[in-house]
Amino acid sequence: MDTFKQFYLLILLLFGGWLVHALGPVLTPFLVSALLAYLGDPVTDRLERFMPRTLAVVVVFLALFLLFGLVLVFLLPVLYEQLTRFVARLPVYLDWAQQRILPWLSAWVGTAQERLLDVERLRQALMAHWQQVGAYAATLVQTLTSSGLLLANALANAVLVPLVTFYLLRDWDVLVVRIRELLPRRHEPVIRRLAVEADGVLSAFLRGQLLVMLALGTVYTLGLWLVGLDLALFYGMLAGMVSFVPYLGFILGILAAGGAALVQFHDGLHLLAVLAVFGVGQVLESFVLTPVLVGDRIGLHPVAVIFAVLAGGRLFGFVGVLLALPVAAVILVVLRHLRARYLASPAYGGERGEG
Repeated sequence: MDTFKQFYLLILLLFGGWLVHALGPVLTPFLVSALLAYLGDPVTDRLERFMPRTLAVVVVFLALFLLFGLVLVFLLPVLYEQLTRFVARLPVYLDWAQQRILPWLSAWVGTAQERLLDVERLRQALMAHWQQVGAYAATLVQTLTSSGLLLANALANAVLVPLVTFYLLRDWDVLVVRIRELLPRRHEPVIRRLAVEADGVLSAFLRGQLLVMLALGTVYTLGLWLVGLDLALFYGMLAGMVSFVPYLGFILGILAAGGAALVQFHDGLHLLAVLAVFGVGQVLESFVLTPVLVGDRIGLHPVAVIFAVLAGGRLFGFVGVLLALPVAAVILVVLRHLRARYLASPAYGGERGEG
């Protein structure tokens, strides 16, 4: 009977995976809405102490989309403009690397510069790919504007995401209770405890780490702006957005912003200033931001985070990217539970084998 149950569960999991893959485009707006509702539910619960649930949902709902609108109107155009300027300066950065960095590396390694890096071929490849991206973007815009079906689909998603988010946020607690009522009574306490642990891991990562990323991006941007570095917003936000992997944002930011400082100022003083900016950011992240905003609840190893996102994107596309971290959090909690049961079992302690 146990074997039949395991086989039945395996079939259900495989069917669920196939269904997610097949309905990916349809599920995407609903998953985005569920994520927004999940992020807004704790604030809604707090506001519910002072006002009706529906009014609290309206307040949180308006705050979420007001924030999104401000980012869309003010931040994205500036980031796009700085990204365009960064790409336009890539040949300058490559020439500087060819004149300054490659000779030093060549002498240190004892290898000809051409064997280390073919700068000319890299320059041509970068420019060709950038032109292709521009052509694809133009084609996409033209297709969206000329195809009534695609334009209608985009507009439908723009309306569907806020609408579904509102109803999910309003009925979130009710949905949780309904799901709990469907659980088998014998396994309900264990499943409920695992769900609470998974929620702790996931909420710490999504809410806490998002705040850490935004805070670090702001600190890096302000610091690089005070240094006088061009494209400070681009380098600062780039380092902040990849800081969900420990030290990756720190290392990437130093390499990108440090190289740009050398190209722009041609001295070591500004490079030291850039290093100081990222050093301050790293100290703030380690001793203030992460302990206060995230705490010790995550437990997701950086390698596991990267693998989960890449594997989810490879298997299920954008839907897989959205599902990657929630699934990884649940798997992590289940593995902890299985490990605890194994350590408490006679199989680990060897009680049965000792006779």
